[in-house]
Amino acid sequence: MFAWMAWTTPVAVFFICMALMLAGMTVWELKRPSTLRKGFLPIATTRGDRLSIGLLTAAYINLAFVGLADRIGASLSLANPPSVWISFVLSMAVLAFIMRRG
Repeated sequence: MFAWMAWTTPVAVFFICMALMLAGMTVWELKRPSTLRKGFLPIATTRGDRLSIGLLTAAYINLAFVGLADRIGASLSLANPPSVWISFVLSMAVLAFIMRRG
């Protein structure tokens, strides 16, 4: 069923984290509904809005890294392309920043 995708450990961890965040935010929203808040984003947002924006941003960071990893490795004269774990950590940090300050 999932043979069409390259299920490496970083990819699996990324999707598991996304699923856990969605489940956690659903429970949190049911227990304590959020209100609109203005952060650095140009619109007033709720927790769910910030999560959606953060998840999209995290996905774009990972896609950009996967697409540019060979070029980054070549420009830095690395024997192998950089690890995908770098983009995972970076995207989770950006997601946390958007959730906290967005």
